[in-house]
Amino acid sequence: MRRNFPGVSSSVFLIYRCFHYVKKNRKIIFRTASVLDVQYAEQICTEMESSARVRGTGIAKRSPDYIIRKMLEGNAVVAVTPGGEWVGFCYIETWSHGAFVANSGLIVNPAFRGLGVAKRIKSGIFRLSRKRYPKARIFGLTTGLAVMKINSDLGYEPVTYSELTQDEAFWAGCKSCVNFDILTRKERKNCLCTAMMYDPEQEKKLTKNVASAIRSRFKKLLVMPL
Repeated sequence: MRRNFPGVSSSVFLIYRCFHYVKKNRKIIFRTASVLDVQYAEQICTEMESSARVRGTGIAKRSPDYIIRKMLEGNAVVAVTPGGEWVGFCYIETWSHGAFVANSGLIVNPAFRGLGVAKRIKSGIFRLSRKRYPKARIFGLTTGLAVMKINSDLGYEPVTYSELTQDEAFWAGCKSCVNFDILTRKERKNCLCTAMMYDPEQEKKLTKNVASAIRSRFKKLLVMPL
């Protein structure tokens, strides 16, 4: 039961309770989803749809069976409390025979928002994607500025829609989005979502160029007169 704290709003009180809960339980567990997590599928789907309505933006709807399949494949990351309360979730989708990977369905339990959970989950699903699909280009479509910032920190760059997978199965997933008519009218050239991508080949080129620059600099230092 909430105590009376004069001048303290409900939102501030909720944040206080969240921090107190995390401190009391010491940690939130972030892990690759498994059969142990199928119990959360219905709650995850409900929260995805509810969150989309609140934001007034679209999201491709997923069924509990679809979420469970991702969990059983090991293509998802889930966050839970030590006591078994669901905290957050995100899953991997593959397109164009594994050439493209999307980290989709990022959602955080409202009671745990504002604690950095989304960033931890995105980092975890990104590492899982790199481990399972090391040659794939990882992309995402989002209207959320916070997600764009997280993606940028992970090495994503803004791209055009033409650079994304052209797999029809991917675009068919947008049909359940409230903004699908906009995407259709614009012939899939753009929509309200911003497209971002991490390309492992670009990282290799950057690493190679940096290494080359270091070697060149080192050689110049060796030939400099004392």
